[in-house]
Order: sequence, then structure tokens, then C-alpha cells
Amino acid sequence: MNHYETVFILNPVLSEDQVKETVKKYEDYLSSKGAKMINKENWGLKKLAYPVQSKKSGFYHLMEFQVDGEVIDPLELMFRRDERIMRYLTVKLDKHAVAWAEKRVQRNKEKA
Repeated sequence: MNHYETVFILNPVLSEDQVKETVKKYEDYLSSKGAKMINKENWGLKKLAYPVQSKKSGFYHLMEFQVDGEVIDPLELMFRRDERIMRYLTVKLDKHAVAWAEKRVQRNKEKA
């Protein structure tokens, strides 16, 4: 089981329900493949650094999970085919990145 982190940007014209439904779709997919969800963050509507598909903002979501490596390619294929997803990035975390992610989660809990 490898440790991964995926950030994806959803189209800003989606309603709140559509955003939740899309995020749930990918969470359910990962769960069905035996993934263990470590952390989920909704970063909300943010301005993009440059226009993507003529949009200047998007809904950012982060998912941190553990899963076997062969699940990543089908997940990214689903991202490419989904018109609601504007951009995505999946990164395999090493032990230093995992430690940093744990610290980030602790800081977020302290702020809340």
C-alpha cells in the first residue's frame, strides 16, 4: 500500500450539491478499490493562477489516501473523462511528505 495525495479542481459553475456528489463519487471509487482515506480537505472556491477552460476560479479538493499503485491509472482516467474536473494532480508521498502532511492536518485542527 502506497501513500498518495490527489488535488483536483472542479468547474466553478457547479452547484454545491454537484460538487459534493462529484467528490463522493471519487471517494466511493477509492473505497471500493480498498483504499484507506487518511485525510480529505475542501479548500473551497479559489482563484486560478491562469485561466483554465476560460474559467478564472475553481473548487479545490484534496484527498490523501493509501492504496495499491494499480488503482491510480484508472482513477486518473476517470478524472480525464469527467467534464466537471478541470485539473488534477496525484502524487505518491515519501516518508518526509507523509510527515509534513500529518503536521499540516494537526495545524488545521488547531486552527478550527
